[in-house]
Amino acid sequence: MHLRETFNNVPELYDRARPEYPDALYETLRALTGLSAGARVLEIAPATGKATAALARQGYKLTAVEMGEALAAVAQRNLAAYSNVSIEVSRFEDWPLPDEAFDLICCATAFAWLDPAVRLERCAEALRPGGYLAIWDTHHVAGGTTQFFPDSQECYERWMPGTEPGIRLTPSELIEPADYGILEHPAFEALEIRRFDWEVTYTTQTYLDVLATYSNHIALESENYEGLFGCIRSLIDGRYGGTVTKGYTALLQLARRR
Repeated sequence: MHLRETFNNVPELYDRARPEYPDALYETLRALTGLSAGARVLEIAPATGKATAALARQGYKLTAVEMGEALAAVAQRNLAAYSNVSIEVSRFEDWPLPDEAFDLICCATAFAWLDPAVRLERCAEALRPGGYLAIWDTHHVAGGTTQFFPDSQECYERWMPGTEPGIRLTPSELIEPADYGILEHPAFEALEIRRFDWEVTYTTQTYLDVLATYSNHIALESENYEGLFGCIRSLIDGRYGGTVTKGYTALLQLARRR
């Protein structure tokens, strides 16, 4: 199974455990694009609809294309109250583009999973001239319970094959946006980048729940999976009193269709 497909195996856990994005991200997106209610928006790979619900509350006419049937089913349930949202089950790379172009395309922490040979081209085809492509990625950054990450690396070095020794988290201000080649693509211009920082405090179990939604953790052999999760459970319970705080950064890249 491709790592991209692993999320579909844990849809309910993904929905419960993954953190929400900061409200400031959506406020900034609305301010930079100038789009109002009724604008046509396409969301790529919405999973269970974490970002979709926030976009729907803006009043956009929203189409969300999700390849995982189980994830899409949870999204359908979560978004049932929004008549302005339509969920399509398909790989974005294969989805038939509608005749009417979109004003905005969004992709939250999933653009890296799309086929790099076609992802920008398909976005360009789907957007109207002057429309926007908004990509944001989540990064794990230094902050919160600062000593916990170095301590937990001992668990990873023991139980997750291929873990490099001595990995440390990077401060938010040093994180660079992923290079998707947007500015080199002839269809896009005027790239804007915005940074959003936040922290989440977890209990031992809610932290393990988050880990259980990461593709590289899902793909572990059972012995390694149990060993890693047991090691981290013992660490949080024994050394950190049952709670840890984790730092996140979302980097928004916004480009305009020429």
